[in-house]
Amino acid sequence: MQTNKGNPLGYAPVAGLIQKYAVPSIISMLVSAAYNITDQIFIGQVVGMYGNAATNVAFPITILTNALAQLIGVGAAANFNIAMGAKRHEDAKRFVGTGLTLTSICGLFLTVFVLVLKTPILLLCGATENVLPLADVYLGITAIGLPVFLFTQAASQLIRADGSPMYSMMTNLVGALVNVFLDWLFMFPFKLGIQGAAAATVIGQFVSFGICVAYFPRFKAFKVTFSMLNVKLNTSISIAKLGLSNCINQSIMMLVNIVLNNMLKRYGAESVYGSDIPLAAAGIIAKLNSIIIAFSVGIAIGCQPIYGFNMGAKNFGRVKETYKKALAAIIAISVVFFLAFQIFPRQIVGIFGGGSELYFEFAERYLRIHLMMVCIYGVQPLSVNYFSGIGAAKQGIVLSLSRQGFILLPLLIVLPIFFGISGVLWSAPIADTLATALSLTLVSRNFKKLTKLSELA
Repeated sequence: MQTNKGNPLGYAPVAGLIQKYAVPSIISMLVSAAYNITDQIFIGQVVGMYGNAATNVAFPITILTNALAQLIGVGAAANFNIAMGAKRHEDAKRFVGTGLTLTSICGLFLTVFVLVLKTPILLLCGATENVLPLADVYLGITAIGLPVFLFTQAASQLIRADGSPMYSMMTNLVGALVNVFLDWLFMFPFKLGIQGAAAATVIGQFVSFGICVAYFPRFKAFKVTFSMLNVKLNTSISIAKLGLSNCINQSIMMLVNIVLNNMLKRYGAESVYGSDIPLAAAGIIAKLNSIIIAFSVGIAIGCQPIYGFNMGAKNFGRVKETYKKALAAIIAISVVFFLAFQIFPRQIVGIFGGGSELYFEFAERYLRIHLMMVCIYGVQPLSVNYFSGIGAAKQGIVLSLSRQGFILLPLLIVLPIFFGISGVLWSAPIADTLATALSLTLVSRNFKKLTKLSELA
């Protein structure tokens, strides 16, 4: 077994390392979720149930924006780091320049696409007759901020890759705080309704964009100049290759969100709840789920450098120790959420505004069932990042597609045929259980392989 006393990743206490690397990731993801959660709370309090449903049917566009940001941002950042490590500075400059330009172009095209096809997009995403007018207003305003939102999400990856993770986090944090304040200002004192919430989101995104752009004149690796901001075909292909898996994950999430909304709309209409109540409840539960994702994925991402270094140094025991301690942390945090959701569902739903007794009845039921297996939800993203961290890309890709694509999508389509709206609700906990079982099986097999390698070392 090789050791490297010069790098703390090889000898520092694993728990401390996980905390050091995971906390900034968790905060960044919580900040990203804050935009949508804040809007959901204020809209629910001021506009009510239909407002919650409106933001829900517009949410797939946010996911699509993140997918494009991951495709370009992660791909450009990964290629930039590889090129810098190989001392190919000219290539590194091309990846930064091409990434920034591609992000700008994609953002503008996305805004035009959404504004031109706004109504068909919302109908595709499950909007009902009652929800469509509010969703149309909300998306029409937030579409203006899509270019700067996409740029910020993608460019923050490059800022992190340049060795400034705290600055990367601040780009989103400041914008989120502005968004929260303006949500209150526009919706309560100014009484602007859902238009105010949308405007607050866009202004917050522009603030984040400004902070993000201000970093690049001070880029650490080299000076970023206008001459670098062009698009090279080969460079673009290289960026797409390394960002594709992240983009696919986000795209599948978008597809699942669209299918879920349509299943709730269709089978809700056949139930006592109607179509609008399930759509409104789904919007709330999606935002609550984003908090859980922030903790689970944040810890999972934080472990990657620990996995990678110790795998390369053949410290296989530390690789396994990192996974086990991260797993324990994720489960401990998730159990707290599980208890809160099961014991206080009405109080939690009530934060997002009022509604009829029938609305609360369904929302409580949805919250309890949909997030029933939240205590094991984080196992799958942790395992995906484990395999990526040790260089086992194929297992990571297969596992990353398992819950959403291979399991949840078919369940959302098949179960409601037999069980109606209840089939929609039970799809998520069943998918979580199966994805967790698959994750632990693959990790267990890999652990046995590492044990054998350790014996041979």
